[in-house]
Amino acid sequence: MKLKRWEIALIFACLSVFVCGFSVRREAGELSEKLVRLHVVANSDTDADQELKLRVRDAVLELLRGRLEGVSDAGEAREVIGNSLPDIESAARKVIESEGRAYSVAATLCREGFPTTEYENFALPAGEYLSLRVKIGAAAGHNWWCVVFPPICDAGEIDAETAAAIGLTDDEARLITADSPGYVVKFRVMEWLNSLLDFFDR
Repeated sequence: MKLKRWEIALIFACLSVFVCGFSVRREAGELSEKLVRLHVVANSDTDADQELKLRVRDAVLELLRGRLEGVSDAGEAREVIGNSLPDIESAARKVIESEGRAYSVAATLCREGFPTTEYENFALPAGEYLSLRVKIGAAAGHNWWCVVFPPICDAGEIDAETAAAIGLTDDEARLITADSPGYVVKFRVMEWLNSLLDFFDR
């Protein structure tokens, strides 16, 4: 049976999507091993609790900024952050108490699944990342996430010089910035591909 032109085009389009998806999936997996995400979960969605979440975030970033200065290896960063968990909880608790709240706080290092996340000058693909998770009180509110190592969220625009300074290769920097055409679309394709593969793995 002879295929029509539109059928051939559709087949090539589907193949291209799968090739692109698998390629980005591999690159994203390699990238995720170099990052430690920060995930701060608010007590609730009230304005006061959401504002408190951001103040806790700032305190955590400030504490770790000095301790991670000069660290360029993800393994060393994980060790530093893991050893800092009691101090992270203490810093967060100090902020909470300064607001007259009695919320508990728990900081843990764990692996979490993250969706594709877009920031001002870059985006991060969906996937499983090591995460510094800080839960405030009931942890029933909206959360805030970015990257605590390397300090991508503080870096502004990620150019080649910035990428090198925070331990990313040129290719990894290109993957997550606008230097890679349609980079967010590629991440969405990867998300769809992961969902499809999970479906067939059931």
